[in-house]
Amino acid sequence: MSHVVLTLSSNDIFKMKTFYTPHLQAKVPAGAIFTAKTGNSSITAYKSGKVLFQGKGAEVEAVKWGNTTAPIKKQISKTKAVLPPNFSELSVIGSDEAGTGDYFGPMTVVAAYVKKEQIPLLKELGVRDSKDLTDQKIISLAQQLIKITPYSLLVLHNEKYNTFQERGMTQGKMKALLHNKAILNVLNKLSPEKPDGILIDQFVEKNTYYKHIANEKAIANEKAIANENVYFSTKGEGVHLAVAAASIIARYAFLKQMDKLSETVGMTIPRGAGKQVDIAAASIIKKHGVKGLHSIAKTHFANTEKALALVKK
Repeated sequence: MSHVVLTLSSNDIFKMKTFYTPHLQAKVPAGAIFTAKTGNSSITAYKSGKVLFQGKGAEVEAVKWGNTTAPIKKQISKTKAVLPPNFSELSVIGSDEAGTGDYFGPMTVVAAYVKKEQIPLLKELGVRDSKDLTDQKIISLAQQLIKITPYSLLVLHNEKYNTFQERGMTQGKMKALLHNKAILNVLNKLSPEKPDGILIDQFVEKNTYYKHIANEKAIANEKAIANENVYFSTKGEGVHLAVAAASIIARYAFLKQMDKLSETVGMTIPRGAGKQVDIAAASIIKKHGVKGLHSIAKTHFANTEKALALVKK
């Protein structure tokens, strides 16, 4: 069985956990942050920063996240984004999402257009990956970005999210449809102007992304597919500031939605999917029953079962 080991930063591991949310396993080895299983590989990230990829698809999966300890030159050309020269200096629509790895709160997807003339300003403002910013800084930057950047924000609330998931739709399909719709919205705003390129912060393989859109119309109800000059890259925030801007606006929208949910249930709702989330979910179940989670949480996450176990205790 093939295996690959990477050493990654805590931010990259957080992003990786979000990427593999639909594949996360309930049982996690001692010292590990998460374990995920895809169709042909198993991924385990440890607190030390080491990430172990195992299985037939280990090498292809690992190359998405950095240089590996295995010879994978043959696979790189298939998975690594090939971008036009000086892509970071071009006028680009970037898309990203927030809330996908959080048990509570909706999924927010944003596409944002950054013209090449705006890049120096965004750098001066301090625009970068939203996971590297405090909530206060995200709010401040987002409030400036929405005034100067053409963008589209789509919010998939938990009630609809759970309904789609119960019908068999994966989170990857939901994200693909929302990214496509947000990008189309921005393209319509810009028309007849066209961006030099479109960069999607990659959460799934390119072919799978387009299959999702072609096969599922439940969310977007949109026949058009944005596929001209579209590129995919993991860690897209570091490739072009348009993705960083989209990530900041998406996170800002998520934070606002979380505040609304906290007001609705009368308690501060924690973010993420850790132990504090289990405790909060158990408290909500005691007051409102399991149905009380349907409109505020992604109920297929393992947190629901953990909360039910706490209630029984």
